[in-house]
Amino acid sequence: MAFLTILFFLPIFLFFLIQRRKTHKNICLPPGPRGLPIIGNLHQFDGSKPQNVWKLSQKYGPLMSLRLGFLPVLIVSSAKMAKEVMKTHDLEFCSRPALLTLKKLSYNCSDLAFSPYNDYWREMRKICVVHLFNSNRVKNFRPIREDEVSRMIEKISKSVVASKPVSLSELMMFLTCTIICRFGFGKRYEDEGTERSRFHALLNESQALFASICFSDYFPFMGWLDKLTGMIGRLENNFKEFDRFYQELIEEHLDPKEPKNDQEDIIDVLLQIRKERRI
Repeated sequence: MAFLTILFFLPIFLFFLIQRRKTHKNICLPPGPRGLPIIGNLHQFDGSKPQNVWKLSQKYGPLMSLRLGFLPVLIVSSAKMAKEVMKTHDLEFCSRPALLTLKKLSYNCSDLAFSPYNDYWREMRKICVVHLFNSNRVKNFRPIREDEVSRMIEKISKSVVASKPVSLSELMMFLTCTIICRFGFGKRYEDEGTERSRFHALLNESQALFASICFSDYFPFMGWLDKLTGMIGRLENNFKEFDRFYQELIEEHLDPKEPKNDQEDIIDVLLQIRKERRI
């Protein structure tokens, strides 16, 4: 049985290796460690241990190439080279690869962070700069920031008085998350409660999925393994839950019976833009 399996997959591996060699034979890549057959440098790349990549950059330079499976990767590890990539040659490097997790959780890369550089991206950026994050709006959000910082300081003071330990990491994460929620949704999720637990569970699952490896990203011909590992199912569930969460927020903002905040949040602004463009 094992022999038949090898005979079945060997031609597929050879085909993709030949295609890769044809595609990249004329490309002059930066220096980098020689990879193993099929997996490339995956065994040397560990996102949880950035020191491994740093050690490689000390040997191969501030601009280094790796191959993660069949995916070529460029590693930039100096300020000078980062300026070249992000400023001097930004048009060549401004788009991101459409990885499976990004495509699924960002509505097929339709948000500002993951959309390819095109007319759609430029329009999205214009909306952000002109309507969402202009200087006046940032100033208007100042009371929210001050209020949340005040709440955090008060919470620390109460813990100190009660001689309870304080996790600054957790407090800072909660502070950042709460400020973003008030900016974006006009809602403040309290320390306890069903809605906060639901929102944080969705965020934690999204973060875990973004950090996970999908076979289809590095070995396109082995994408079926993502179903076997349960990755596709997790992505589908997380996407549906977040989509339902977003829809509930939008419906709340559109409902005339819901009490309105004194200050517009980002959903209010986006709904107004949508309404004006339909007129």
